[in-house]
Amino acid sequence: MACCASRSACNSLAIDKLRGQGQEIRDGLLAYIAPGHSENINFFGAIDVDYEGELAKLDGGWRPLRPTSVNASGTTFLLNP
Repeated sequence: MACCASRSACNSLAIDKLRGQGQEIRDGLLAYIAPGHSENINFFGAIDVDYEGELAKLDGGWRPLRPTSVNASGTTFLLNP
């Protein structure tokens, strides 16, 4: 459940940032974003994480969003994938 809450918050931040940059994001499309998908979550193993080190890197409690660019047709691209 914590994964869903975290992913929902991150999605909200990303959507707000894109809209702030002038990107049109229709509310109807947001119904198709599923914060509960688990393809990238390892349920069968342990991952060692230096929590203190990772938390020290955060800016205001959130990891910075990856830089993007929007072309003339409105398509968003990651600058450093």
